[in-house]
This record gives sequence, structure tokens and C-alpha cells, in this order.
Amino acid sequence: MNIQDIPAVTIGSVTLSPTFLLALAVAIVLAPIIALVLISMRSASTRARQMAEVARRDEAAEARLAELLKAQAEMQGRLATMAEVFGSRQAELNQTISQRLDGMTHRIGATITEQTKSTHDNLRTLQERLAVIDAAQNNIQSLAKDVVGLQAILSNKQTRGAFGQSRMETIVADGLPMGAYAFQTTLSNGSRPDCTIRMPNDSPPLVVDAKFPLEAWNVIRETENPEQKKMASQQFKRDMEVHIRDISEKYLIAGETQDMAFLFVPSESIFAEIHENFEGVVQKAHRQKVVIVSPSLLMLSIQVIQAVLKDQRMREQAHLIQGEVIRLMEDLSRLDDRTRKLQSHFLAASKDVEMIITSSDKLAKRGAKIEAMEFETPAGRTDGEEVPSRAVESRTGMLKLRVVDED
Repeated sequence: MNIQDIPAVTIGSVTLSPTFLLALAVAIVLAPIIALVLISMRSASTRARQMAEVARRDEAAEARLAELLKAQAEMQGRLATMAEVFGSRQAELNQTISQRLDGMTHRIGATITEQTKSTHDNLRTLQERLAVIDAAQNNIQSLAKDVVGLQAILSNKQTRGAFGQSRMETIVADGLPMGAYAFQTTLSNGSRPDCTIRMPNDSPPLVVDAKFPLEAWNVIRETENPEQKKMASQQFKRDMEVHIRDISEKYLIAGETQDMAFLFVPSESIFAEIHENFEGVVQKAHRQKVVIVSPSLLMLSIQVIQAVLKDQRMREQAHLIQGEVIRLMEDLSRLDDRTRKLQSHFLAASKDVEMIITSSDKLAKRGAKIEAMEFETPAGRTDGEEVPSRAVESRTGMLKLRVVDED
């Protein structure tokens, strides 16, 4: 079939020739093939690019793998080196730790030994102290019993008075000689003071009373109620005033006793409390010539009285002392005369001794001169031959004296 046999096609005003139509048909037929070829070519180029990329990636992976293997080899070498270093360091560390553990063990052992010894010493000391504490506790218990007994004594008025009187008697007896005091003597009015002290210069004795009202005082000390404390203070003041009046009326007798008396308070704290809180009682006692004294003040007064009595005794014995001094001076004069005579004898004996020493020196010098003499032998004689008697009797030629001058 030829191209001329193909009829022409008219489309509108345009007429399409058979060649054009054939070309158009060929183009239509070849378009898919060309598209497929183009697609195949594009796929091949894409695949080639992919293959090149894969190859490049493989090369990069191989390079990286080689680098990793190299790094791994270096790491293994470093690990081996570090293992060796760590091994040596570990051995040194183990040795050091072992040495330190040994030293620490030794020190700990020594410390434990010292601590054990110290603990034993401390336990022994503690036991000793516990023994002392036990003894002290026993003493405290016995003291507590004594305190309880003392409290029982002080709770009773009669026993309390006996306690105060006993303390006063002890102070007086310790401070004064026998005969300078008396207890429970009877006065002209029939009263019996606790103590009378003899005064110097034949003065009337001093009266000391040891009775003291403590009932109201104990209430003041023990109560916490202000009203009760106030009432007890008033009662204590009244008791003190009554007691002071009784002492002034009973024991102050003109010409028989001193014009003042001592009221003995058996406690320093009570004495201080009276002077601090009961000034009116103290003033009233002074007006009635009654002196309130504590144990320390009574002791001081006793010492003053003792000094006065001693001074009085010395004045009474002054003429005897003067006679003794005169006799002592006479004895001293005789001793002086005898000493002077003995001194003259010593001087004479000293002169005799000096003369004897002078004679002895002269004899010593003459003996030294004789000792220094030399004897000569005659001619023709030897030392062993006997010298004739006539040669010995000759005073010249045979005997030569050598005089030695001595200073």
C-alpha cells in the first residue's frame, strides 16, 4: 500500500495530506516507545548513579572500617598498656595497702593494748573510788542518823536547851582555866544561871544564859504562808522580850553579878537573822543590859576575859617576878665575874703556850743544825776501818763542823 493510496482528510478548512497523517500516525505509534526508551535511559542513569553512590558508600564504609580497625588495634594496644600499668599499679597498691594494713593492725593492736590497760587502770581507780564512795555513803548514812537524832533533840525543848547549854559549856571550858568559871551556881535570889565567869580584880562574876526560845523561830523557818510567818515573827519577838526581861530581873543583881549578862544564841544564822530582822529586840536587850552573843562572839569574849585574867595574875605576881629578876641579875653578875676570871686564866695560859711554842721552835732549829753536821774520815783509812780513839778525842783536824744558816 502506497502513501498515494491514502486519502486526504479535511478538517474544517484545513486539509491534511496523507504524508502528514502518516507522520502523525508514526509519531503517535513511536511516542510510547520513545517514552519507554527515555524512561529506560533515565532509569539506567539513575541506577548508574545509585550504583556509583553505593560504590562510593562502600568505599567510604571500607575506609571507615579500616579506620575503625586501626583505632581498635590502637585501642587494644592502649588497653594492653593500661592493663600492664594497672597491673603494676595494682600490685604496688596491694603492697602499699598490705603494708598500711600491717602498720594499722600493729597500731590498732598497740592502741587496743593501751586502751585495755587504761581501761583496767580506770576500772581499778573506779573501784577504789566506788569503795571510797561506799565509805562516804556509809558516813553520810551515819551522819543522817546523827542529824535525825539531832533533829529529835532540837525538837524537844528540854533536850534543845541541854544542847545549847552543852555547847556554851564547851566554849567556856575550852577558853578559861579551871576555877575561872562555874556552872549552875545558885545566886542570892535563888536563881541558877547556866554559867558564871569570874572577873579580874575581885569584880562580880559575869552571867551567861544558854536558854533560847526556838519554837516560833522553827515556825518562821518552816512555814511558807505569809500570815503564819508574820504571826510567828511576832510570837518570836514576844518570846525574846520575855526571855530578856527574865534574864535582866533574875541574873542582874547589884554587887553580886556584873551589871550586864550574856544571852547565848547557839547558831550563827539565828544570831544574824535577829540582828537583821529584829533590830527592836536587840535594842531592847541593850537597854536592859543583856548582850546577845553567838558562839563566835562568846569565844571572842572568853579569849578577852582570859587575857585580862592572865594580865591580872601577872600583876598580882609582879613582886615575885621582880624578886626573881633581882636574883637573876645577881646570878648574872656572879657569872660575869667568873667569866672575867676565866678569861684572865685563859690569857695567862695563852702566854705560857706562846712561850712553850717559842722554846719548841728554838729546839727544832738547833736540832736541824745538828742534823746538818758532816763527819770527815782520816787520810789512809777507809770507811770500814776503825778510827783510833785518840783521833776521835781530838777536837781539831778530825772533826769538821759545817754551820748552816737558817732563816
